[in-house]
Amino acid sequence: MRKALVVGIDHYLAAPSLHGCVTDAHNMKSALDRHGDGSVNFGVRLLTGTGPADTVSRAQLREGIQALFADDCDIALLYFAGHGYIDSAGGYLCTSETADGHDGLSLNDILQFANESKAKTRMIILDSCHSGIAGTPRAGTGYAELREGITVMTASTADQYATEKNGSGVFTTLFVDALNGGAANLVGDVTPGSVYAHIDQSLGPWEQRPVFKTNVKSFVSLREVAAPIPLGELRRLPEFFPNAGDQLPLDPTFEPERGPSEQQLPEPDPNNTAKFAVLQRYSRVGLVVPVDAPHMWHAAMKSKGCKLTVLGEHYRQLVQKDRI
Repeated sequence: MRKALVVGIDHYLAAPSLHGCVTDAHNMKSALDRHGDGSVNFGVRLLTGTGPADTVSRAQLREGIQALFADDCDIALLYFAGHGYIDSAGGYLCTSETADGHDGLSLNDILQFANESKAKTRMIILDSCHSGIAGTPRAGTGYAELREGITVMTASTADQYATEKNGSGVFTTLFVDALNGGAANLVGDVTPGSVYAHIDQSLGPWEQRPVFKTNVKSFVSLREVAAPIPLGELRRLPEFFPNAGDQLPLDPTFEPERGPSEQQLPEPDPNNTAKFAVLQRYSRVGLVVPVDAPHMWHAAMKSKGCKLTVLGEHYRQLVQKDRI
């Protein structure tokens, strides 16, 4: 069972209103609801503050977070987009009635709910200003606040503002892109680590810096999307390259296409051309490179060969160990 509480607050009674948080919440919900093939992923509860008649109170947020972390589900995920506040006592998530910041919901309280939860994996995603303070050791303790199974990902550091662009949070836009396949591995899994890598690479050193804190033994898949190469073909890697460092010899019979100057070469062999089609797909996703040739076509036509990249060898070993 996978649960998510998604919160977006644009309207504030006393603080300046925001404009993209509710949109971000809806986009996050859409990405989490279902996997790429349409099958059910997270059961999402959505809280939005869009105007005077649609607000999110501190009590509502607190109760929602308590309910999220109350049971032993497989994954409990909290996403919040809205104002954040920081003072000497720590950080706060600002709900609709917040007037002075520290009357919001304390991040220390939220982390306590997560730390005490029996959910196997707990994830907190914050697109709010100063959110990077979440999980920082309390003054004088020297101890991190994250128990095993918890991951925190925030839009910015403790002393930075979270920015918007084109009506959406920069951080959330990249996060949703990652969930929709931008951070998928070759089997189609999107993990917290790959999401952070996608966001980190997308933001330069002079922009807001996302923060990633985790205490886990292994990453879970947040979403499954179509793999860039069929799984059955990926499992054939040891067939083509039985051992580490192997090179597969090629010749013109592997290449089905012939130009006017190649008519004198041996005719294509259907068995070889079928293998070559798989090898070319390996090449497109960075698993295989031609040897002493600029492209796979040249490697075949000039009777060269191909070999695994470091990534290709990694996946070959995974197949051999029955991990794919």
